[in-house]
Amino acid sequence: MIRVNVTLPGSAASIDAAGSAFAAGDLAATEQICARILGQNPSDWRAWALLTETALLRGRQDAATVSADRAVALAPTNPIALVLRAKRLFVAGETRQACAATEAAAQHLGEAPAALDAVGAMFGLLGLQQRARELFRRAVAARPDMPQYLFNLAAAERMIGALSDAETHCDAAIACDRHYGLAHYLRSDLRIQSSDRNHLDEMEALLREGQLSAPGEIMLRFALGKECEDIELWGRAFDHVEAGCNLQHRSLSRDPAAQIGEVDAIIHAHTRSWIESAPRGRAEAAPIFVTGLPRTGTTLVERIIASHSAMHSVGETNAFAAEMRRAMAERPGGRDLEDIGMRYLDSAAALRVPDNVRFIDKTLENYLYCGLIRAALPSAKIILVQRHPIDSCWAIYKAHFRGKFSFSYHQTELADYYLAYRRLSRHWRAVLPPDVLMEINYEDIVRDQAAASRDIIRFLGLPWEDGVMRFHESSAPSATASAVQVRRPIYASSVGKWRHHADRLRPLRERLAREIPEAELA
Repeated sequence: MIRVNVTLPGSAASIDAAGSAFAAGDLAATEQICARILGQNPSDWRAWALLTETALLRGRQDAATVSADRAVALAPTNPIALVLRAKRLFVAGETRQACAATEAAAQHLGEAPAALDAVGAMFGLLGLQQRARELFRRAVAARPDMPQYLFNLAAAERMIGALSDAETHCDAAIACDRHYGLAHYLRSDLRIQSSDRNHLDEMEALLREGQLSAPGEIMLRFALGKECEDIELWGRAFDHVEAGCNLQHRSLSRDPAAQIGEVDAIIHAHTRSWIESAPRGRAEAAPIFVTGLPRTGTTLVERIIASHSAMHSVGETNAFAAEMRRAMAERPGGRDLEDIGMRYLDSAAALRVPDNVRFIDKTLENYLYCGLIRAALPSAKIILVQRHPIDSCWAIYKAHFRGKFSFSYHQTELADYYLAYRRLSRHWRAVLPPDVLMEINYEDIVRDQAAASRDIIRFLGLPWEDGVMRFHESSAPSATASAVQVRRPIYASSVGKWRHHADRLRPLRERLAREIPEAELA
């Protein structure tokens, strides 16, 4: 959740205008202003830096590469230019190069708060939360009136489990800017709210004032939904979640049918015969992939495994998909599976995996690539986490994913995608060997933690260690949406929570019932 946007130095009015347009989310205006600046002065590295940001947000990797390289060529020791190159490399899946570029940026740091914040954000993306926290602290010390710096510090503290400190810094960010929706959203998640200690009045007063931007209102609505549900104000909780989802859904341009088509195309292409006849990949490493839909228990399973002394988590890397896309771009007519496996392992190693341990990758979208993972990394193990269909969908619907999982903001689109995911899960179950793929239900872990944990550890071929039962005591950072929940022992309060909203979830339930037996939806 750390914000990686940079604040550019300089007093030129045009650069200030471009920066303001970018901060407001107006990419077209940002690009137009930067084009005018570069027309007058092609050597303005700040304009190239902003164009790097807009290109990344638009998914234009080639343009981002050109802009980032020109910014660095014009300002080779400027930490902001260097960190934007690091960001571009990270988004492209070039993790080792991104690490090196971030370290280069850190070597040129002074005490400019914008640079401290930007480099800290990159360390956060790379999973180095303690280094990120230290840079954010320095940025806040220099500019305690900047809400972004306070928010980024709070986000890093959330990831390392310093939840009280995170709440203090969210409060400070909101004191600087009452309309800072991201800080409200983060703060709502830091603890279970109570009837005598919550932020409902404060946030609902902001809504009534009508001064929030659309992105700010979206984040506030999701924050209110979470806090209302905490204190069992079920109707108000759903009102806010639904309002937030409607606002977010209207801002999206993606085609839900295309996402489902992608799933069905994978089922058609990655058959048992294709997997068995594929060229052998890299078999010497045995990574663990924990995957599934968001909010279904994947972080819990990851933390259980990572509590074993022989395991280390690299978090959500997106590295396998990045290497697959790069291989397809380089060889449009085919894929070199061994090369994909080798490059993926190199990316993981760049994330500082200790010697003599296996690593866990918890990238959620890897459920799309189980067949390719099996082919590229034949010794890998895959754990697919499942959850009750309506509990899954309600947990997804009430969460905000900041640019990911665009199907999640509309009940019938969410149900359609869930059904596609269910078809894909059944396909993997049919085509992958049982010693490669394990499915585990979140409810089974809640019901009998010891038995489920033993099943997981046995599947991975590891000796039992009692420490896996105390996963919540781990000090390891967690950058997932469940970073707060995994600091607690297993609890059952999330099981069946959808029932409080059964009537208002009727569109979702009716769509699911077209393909899922009634007994599975009860």
